[in-house]
Amino acid sequence: MLHLLTGLLMLLAFVFHPSVDCTRLCPHQCLCYGNSDSVDCSERGLERVPGGLPHGTWLLELRGNNLSEICGRAFAGLWSLRVLVLADSRVRALRPQAFFSLSYLERLDLSGNQLTSLPADFSAGLSALRVLKLEHNYLHHLPAFSFEYLDNVEKLDLSHNHLESVSPGVFRGLSRLRQLYMHNNKLSVVRQGSLDMLPALEVLQLSHNNISVIDTKALAPLYSLAVLHLEGNNLAHLKFKTFLNLHTAATHIQLAGNPWTCDCELHRVFSKILHVRHLHVDDYRNVTCSLPPQLAGASLAWVDGRLCVAETATVLVITVTVLVTVVAALVMAERTRKRNSGKNWDTESQNNTHSPPS
Repeated sequence: MLHLLTGLLMLLAFVFHPSVDCTRLCPHQCLCYGNSDSVDCSERGLERVPGGLPHGTWLLELRGNNLSEICGRAFAGLWSLRVLVLADSRVRALRPQAFFSLSYLERLDLSGNQLTSLPADFSAGLSALRVLKLEHNYLHHLPAFSFEYLDNVEKLDLSHNHLESVSPGVFRGLSRLRQLYMHNNKLSVVRQGSLDMLPALEVLQLSHNNISVIDTKALAPLYSLAVLHLEGNNLAHLKFKTFLNLHTAATHIQLAGNPWTCDCELHRVFSKILHVRHLHVDDYRNVTCSLPPQLAGASLAWVDGRLCVAETATVLVITVTVLVTVVAALVMAERTRKRNSGKNWDTESQNNTHSPPS
């Protein structure tokens, strides 16, 4: 009877342990917390994803390890996983089907690694993902179908990579994306088609790239765009139609820190933008001139009224010159007409004088 009671007490102690419920299942390198179904394997010097993880794990923390690569189906059996953190773990490669079994995963953090590319099937199996963090890697290209199955992603962070271009259709599957961060890359052109199929996008962060050209219709598909960051790029001029094609309720734009060429055409573009009710250049007072040299560092808001003075004066001079020329031509024509009329009258008079009487 005593042995039976002792066994029962030990069983109850195991089942109702206040902090750990997976002492038999938890890898020895990790800490498993039963109350939140979380497993902490961070900063353990791991070179691969440990086996024997509890099947009920909700959060898996693998930050700060030496994983090098994530093998195919490395997380097989973790059907309940919602949050996976692989940040700062020196990951250089993702093998095919690396996340294939994580159909309920909602947040994936791969930031601060050494990824140079993504596998073509990267998004396969990640249909429930809502947040994807890929910042501070070495990505220089995004395969056309990398994000094909990320229908529920709302936030995508690709900042601080080496992206030089974005091919048309790359973001085609992200119909619910609300925030896209691509600042601190090497983008030089925002091409038409590169931002298609993003009807829910509200925040587009493109600051601190090398952007010098924005195709006229590149921003047109962004019907929900509320914030557009373009500061710190290589923009010297803009086309008014580029922003006029933004059919949104209200869009706030950041444009400071670009090497603007302050001329009459730029003045006209900004004047039109500032008078469009749904467009707001929030940092207009900080937009400064780079060229011409005599205006370098000057605020566009301060000099914009003077930029067209020379052009206006030139137009006036040309106009006056043309008018004077026309008037002079008319006067000369009139004088010539009168002179010819006088000659004709004298000729007729002489003819009448010398003609014999009838």
